[in-house]
Amino acid sequence: MSLAVVRSRALDGLHAPPVAVEVQLANGLPSFTLVGLADTEVKEARERVRAALQQSGFQFPHNQRITVNLAPAELPKEGGRFDLPIALGILAAAGQLCSLRLAAHEFAGELSLGGELRPVRGAVAHALALRRDNRNAMPGTTPRHLVLPMASARAAASVPEVGVHAATTLTEVVAALQSGEQAQDLPFAAPWPVAMQAPPPDLQEVKGQLGAKRALEIAAAGGHSLLMVGPPGSGKSMLAHRLSGLLPPLDEDDALANAAVAGLGREQGLVQTAPGLQYRVMRAPHHSASAVALVGGGSPPRPGEISLAHGGLLFLDELPEFPRSALEALREPLENGVITIARAARSATFPARFQLVAAMNPCPCGWLGSTGSGRSCRCSPDAVARYQGRLSGPLLDRIDLQVEVLSTPPEALLAAPDGEPSAAVAVRVGRARQRQLQRQGCTNAQLDAAGVQTQCRLHTAAAGFLAAAAARLGWSGRRLHRSLKVARTLADLAESEHIHTAHLAEALQLQRVLPG
Repeated sequence: MSLAVVRSRALDGLHAPPVAVEVQLANGLPSFTLVGLADTEVKEARERVRAALQQSGFQFPHNQRITVNLAPAELPKEGGRFDLPIALGILAAAGQLCSLRLAAHEFAGELSLGGELRPVRGAVAHALALRRDNRNAMPGTTPRHLVLPMASARAAASVPEVGVHAATTLTEVVAALQSGEQAQDLPFAAPWPVAMQAPPPDLQEVKGQLGAKRALEIAAAGGHSLLMVGPPGSGKSMLAHRLSGLLPPLDEDDALANAAVAGLGREQGLVQTAPGLQYRVMRAPHHSASAVALVGGGSPPRPGEISLAHGGLLFLDELPEFPRSALEALREPLENGVITIARAARSATFPARFQLVAAMNPCPCGWLGSTGSGRSCRCSPDAVARYQGRLSGPLLDRIDLQVEVLSTPPEALLAAPDGEPSAAVAVRVGRARQRQLQRQGCTNAQLDAAGVQTQCRLHTAAAGFLAAAAARLGWSGRRLHRSLKVARTLADLAESEHIHTAHLAEALQLQRVLPG
């Protein structure tokens, strides 16, 4: 009887808990048993591993009883990522590979019947977990390296401080392990090159709409959520698609988290979310998207649009047309920046620190309050109330900026000069964000209650002005805090250390209720 242990990791949401693949060969009736709460995909590894070993020229122990245990037993395992560790464990237990040379590595990869390695999901999540464990290891402990299929290895190589080796076949992995303890014959993986991004449309192309452009600049400077209300064709979508051109690039941690989330669904998504990209990701789901598509779900849980937009933008056009259940599911992520998907068997937590940009018409026909378009609203007051009532008060309470985007008459639109280019606005946004990061370590939109009290102090006159306005408008405590955050952003754009009454007055103008 012989035993071998190979290190790997499972996927549990965005986490990658360690898994010990224990392989035992014993005398008895020939069999191949796989235990350890493995799903159907993992159990099918028996046939893939058997064929891959034979086609690669290795001896499969047909006359022995093979038992593979994936520990810990209570952790669910899924996918084909355990094919490579199981195959290496069988070879080590059979004496065809030195088991001591497996201890310095972690393995993941799906095997084809011919022995080729295929990519697996969650390569970046695996590398992030390994980096964390290497950092927390006892002093003097040799850090583990990661061995992955080529495409997965190039994605995981974007994580610094982790040695990632790439292989294309099972034969390459075995040959490298037989030649030395550190698998030096396997090349270190080179990360995917940063894809060349097409720049977003320039803000200069939007003529007129000075108030909406100002709101866009404020939203970019403070990371605030934004709702634009206006008739069809007034420029709401044009403005939303130009917001990413005003934002600074993601920092390394958020970029890696975004890449890890994208890798849970498809490996190709990692190329577009590699660290170093100049423009942030923008997700724009159709209004027919369900609540599960927006926030995530399924069994096992998968990330939704809000997690795929982590660190970037989530654009919801025709906001009232989304299912009400989907919109209400956004309330907690907007507040907390994370989403926890709980199911009977398991739960998963995904990051969801996104910037919401939404657009809507003021009424079903779209022309309520329109001036200069030559069209008038045909909707009854009840129809307008029902349409606007699709957005609940608690959801609107969580949107920092709510502005009207009015139609521009054709003659004024044709005569209007070009607007300010995105590059010039981005400079002001960058300076304002730098002030926030130096002062509090986060954007103004991310300030908690204690941060608001510390960073948004008011002079006596400004405090009296805000108290009177909040009492007259019937604001909740949340709306009051969000107004203070917007005023703080306005002060940062003006390079002012203090919030003055002028900043509060402009912040109030950006809290307009829906017309009608």
